[in-house]
Amino acid sequence: MTQTIICGVKKWGNSLGIIIPKEIVRENKIHQHEEIVIEIKGKQKTVLEELFGAIKFSKPTKILLKEARKDLESKY
Repeated sequence: MTQTIICGVKKWGNSLGIIIPKEIVRENKIHQHEEIVIEIKGKQKTVLEELFGAIKFSKPTKILLKEARKDLESKY
């Protein structure tokens, strides 16, 4: 049975451990000391992380922020 879940990772001594939600434990009848197979895919990127650095601007960021601030101040 294949099931995708998101688990928390915690430090356990010098190691890391995952926490399997109790609903998943019940559904899959997982018991203490039982061996299970875990497929690690890694952290998923957010949309902002994927976009960061993807867009090239004609002006440096500092100047764009300064212009945006000036524009906002003139509206109020």
